[in-house]
Amino acid sequence: MRIATWNVNGLRARLDYVRRWLDARQPDIVGLQELKLSDDLFPHDELAELGYRAAVYGQKAWNGVAILARSQPTVLQVGLPGQEDFGSRLLTAEVEGITFTTVYCPNGKNTGHEDFPKKLAWFAALRDHLAATQSADVAAVVCGDFNICPTGLDSWNEDAFHGEIFHTDAERERYAALLDWGLEDLYRQLYPDAREFSWWDYRGGSFHRGQGLRIDHLLATAPVVARLQSVVIDRDWRKKVDDRTPSDHAPVVADLD
Repeated sequence: MRIATWNVNGLRARLDYVRRWLDARQPDIVGLQELKLSDDLFPHDELAELGYRAAVYGQKAWNGVAILARSQPTVLQVGLPGQEDFGSRLLTAEVEGITFTTVYCPNGKNTGHEDFPKKLAWFAALRDHLAATQSADVAAVVCGDFNICPTGLDSWNEDAFHGEIFHTDAERERYAALLDWGLEDLYRQLYPDAREFSWWDYRGGSFHRGQGLRIDHLLATAPVVARLQSVVIDRDWRKKVDDRTPSDHAPVVADLD
């Protein structure tokens, strides 16, 4: 089984690109983030042509998450309770025996912005929600754009950015609390010391200069970790394809036995 997460940065703008990736990589379950479209505009028919069914929690112009799968996902949760002001950012469904959650976590803007403490509260609410509704003893995945570099190894310049947004101790403590509940970072399971990134700013040639952040994560409970065979940050799909502009995020893909 192949699972993946990808912040597509606008599905309408990137639909042909996403279709090409699906055709090339053939994932079985995908968590998408930052759709930037309402439910009624989601391209169900176009994705069905490739064999995918979707559960969607969209929002006009902003946010939005979806789960793609070979069989229709059974929706279990739409939205993070108590955090509705942040918009469409969480969707959970049962798919192929896995409780699969896709999240588009708040950015926080900067440490002095009013959204920063709200971001911390959102993460605390996510941890509490998982503890109240799921079990770390069963197969579960929580994936998405977390907008946090979990450690200094996940930033191209930790020395300069430590204490800034994505790099604060407070954010990292909230992320660590998710792991303490019973999740493991699949990428770090196989590559504990690697410095590799999943997001690069469009500006300044950041991608080609290696100036990125690892903020997109596939987290999973022990029953999924036990099935892990491989994981990759799919850098090739952060590059242009036939002059089509990619997302600023690369997909993260894991194979399970």
